Amino acid sequence: MTGFQAAGPGGLGDVGLLSPVSASPLVAALTGDRAVLAAILAVEAGWAAVLEQHDLAPAGSAAVVSHAADASRYDLADISRRAQGGGNPVIPLLADLRSQVKALDVAGVGAAKAVHTSLTSQDVLDTALMLVARNTAEALLADVKGTTAALARLAEQHADTLCVGRSLTQHSLPFTFGLRAAQWFHGLAAAARRLEALELPVQFGGAAGTLAAGTVLTSKPVLTPGSASDPFALSDALASQLGLAAAPAPWHTNRLAVTSLGDAVASVVDALGKIAADILFLSRPEVAEVAEPRAPGRGVSSAMPQKQNPVLSVLVRSAALQAPGLAAQLHLAAATFNDERPDGAWHTEWPALRQLLALALGAAGHVRELAEGLQVFPDGMRRNLDLSGPLLLSEAVSAAVAPLLSAGEAGAVGSNGDGNQQLQAVVDKTLQAPPAEQAATYRRLLREAVPADRLTDAQLEELLDPASYLGQAAEISRRILAAFPDLALTSTEPDGNGDSRG
Repeated sequence: MTGFQAAGPGGLGDVGLLSPVSASPLVAALTGDRAVLAAILAVEAGWAAVLEQHDLAPAGSAAVVSHAADASRYDLADISRRAQGGGNPVIPLLADLRSQVKALDVAGVGAAKAVHTSLTSQDVLDTALMLVARNTAEALLADVKGTTAALARLAEQHADTLCVGRSLTQHSLPFTFGLRAAQWFHGLAAAARRLEALELPVQFGGAAGTLAAGTVLTSKPVLTPGSASDPFALSDALASQLGLAAAPAPWHTNRLAVTSLGDAVASVVDALGKIAADILFLSRPEVAEVAEPRAPGRGVSSAMPQKQNPVLSVLVRSAALQAPGLAAQLHLAAATFNDERPDGAWHTEWPALRQLLALALGAAGHVRELAEGLQVFPDGMRRNLDLSGPLLLSEAVSAAVAPLLSAGEAGAVGSNGDGNQQLQAVVDKTLQAPPAEQAATYRRLLREAVPADRLTDAQLEELLDPASYLGQAAEISRRILAAFPDLALTSTEPDGNGDSRG
């Protein structure tokens, strides 16, 4: 292929050229091919340690295997090509690992006996992907916590900042930007809780999920159930060694662990996408209620120098549009896992899960930067709120004024019927006026409809003040933040280490 250059020292590889939302060193380090390879090797090294701890491998084996389980020793591209021979990367990697172990076993302890003994490739790869997911989730939740702290600050700082609520794209009722930020917080905090609560289990079942080889391994003679070295004890020891959850049984074709993980990660991306979608709208020039934080070179256009594109939100939205399909792919695979060990359905999990993790981690970093540096324009919010004028208070007017209009009293608008009908006639007639005249028209028609002895001018103006019709906005915000106190730390509150978060 003339003129084609390899991508960096690692040769050809996916570095995120067409997925800029997840193109970062952190994402690559936690979800890239090298991270998966390192996780596979960590499982093999962890298993060798468990075998030695239970006197099932020669003393000194674990140290040799651990030394050999350095991902930098292995050729990713070569392993990937050879994986086609067995259908997964564990098989060719094992051949290379055994060669490394034999070369490093200078004391001749027989460490190769501890490599992969009684395991199957699915045990190793499933467990390795749980390790990748755990490490990624930890970084993801750290960014989420930074975001929720920033959103909590916005909610508190703008508790009284008036803006307009929108329903089906139209102005609905007076709102506060503090409540909007609190609702962003709520969605993300609830999703984070779901992800935090997940248990990521070890996989240990052997070739057909019966632990047959593990039973033979621990038979000196065959151990009775509950023995300190029965296969279940070894599985639990591996989970402890790797920092994963113990599994009551092999789950080769029961994929709830994977689909639950996918759903939880997708829920986080959903919450991030909601924030991005709102900011994309609110930052339009004709809306101009917020703006993304600026940085050199960000938001530029290749053709229009004046543009300042909300590129952080654009990238996050791109992740939010992809995540549901990836989660669905995990469910599709789970529903078609056949027999006791699956065929191609298992293979479709790997890229879907890894891409979902990468998108979530990339998007979380972008939203954290958004939340921590968001520019808020209260004047723009008030300008947009005033576009609807007093008509925005029609619901409040109906609740307060309709009882004052007795049935059969038509008022000045010439409508017969109950108070609600009369007030609807006021609104209908107001909407026939030019937009610039609607505010004055609505006030005049209301004044004509309601006798002054029933509603004074001062009472009418108070009724038409948007700040008087916010319902329980402040209390809703307070309750949301109170429900997730550890995620709502503000700059004046200490974190668990006694430090201040700013």
